[in-house]
Amino acid sequence: MDAVFLFEQALNGLGYGLMLFLLAAGLTLVFGIMDTLNLAHGSMFMAGGYISASVHTQTGSFTLAVAVGIVATVALAAVLEAVLVRKLYVRDHLSQVLATFGVVLVADDVAKYLWGPSPIMAPTPSALSGAVQLFGFLPYPSYRLLILAAGLGAALALYALVNHTRLGMWVRAGASNRAMAQWMGIRVNRVFAVVFAVGAALAALAGALLAPISAVQVGMGESILIPALVVIVIGGIGSIRGALVASLLVGLVDTAGRALLPPLLREVLSPSLAADIGPAVASISMYVLMAGVLVFKPSGLFPARA
Repeated sequence: MDAVFLFEQALNGLGYGLMLFLLAAGLTLVFGIMDTLNLAHGSMFMAGGYISASVHTQTGSFTLAVAVGIVATVALAAVLEAVLVRKLYVRDHLSQVLATFGVVLVADDVAKYLWGPSPIMAPTPSALSGAVQLFGFLPYPSYRLLILAAGLGAALALYALVNHTRLGMWVRAGASNRAMAQWMGIRVNRVFAVVFAVGAALAALAGALLAPISAVQVGMGESILIPALVVIVIGGIGSIRGALVASLLVGLVDTAGRALLPPLLREVLSPSLAADIGPAVASISMYVLMAGVLVFKPSGLFPARA
């Protein structure tokens, strides 16, 4: 286990963490700022993956596929927000969970009907199919570097949007005191609709970027939703900075557990026992991290403010 292997796994962990951030940022905006628990957020991730993979396969254009995936998912999210979610803003969390979970079930069935039950996978863009020599000693896939760059760019753009624009000011005002914001002339429903669309766009971007390296399949939204929820709990509900820090921590811990723990266990246990225990222990590493953080910071690392 040399330094090159460790550095490569650290980059993989950062990439996974930044993809989690794209999902968790939308969740923390909708849940933390709008006080709406949207379990259908993972379905936006699935929609972005399916649509972009289909467009990429048909046209061969990765850029067009990502753009169409985001635009189509945002359009679906706008319809969902206007028809259902807007009515849930003033309802309790149980009603929000039940309603949005129903959306998840419908979305899975629609995806199965349109694309079939078998997973699909988009091709890697030809321009990014090779590897880049990092620091002269580590060949690293170009496409994974794109994922790193896209995640960092989205994080900076979202932080600037929430903290340094008039829209961000309106969002924070509506979240702090909805009635007062409306009295001041802010159209809170319209602002919240924009926030919901931004969250859907980030989820669709994550789905589109993961399509060439991970199979797109029915139910993928639910499987990624749990780590995203862990991220916002660790980072602090409503905090963009917390979501970024927590997603990187979860990405690094999860990747380290899956890549490093099995070899370490084989040093002290029999190979068969290590093969059984290693994946099981690695799969709970992010929950151990969450428990450790909450012991010392019950409200998360950066609570309350984005």
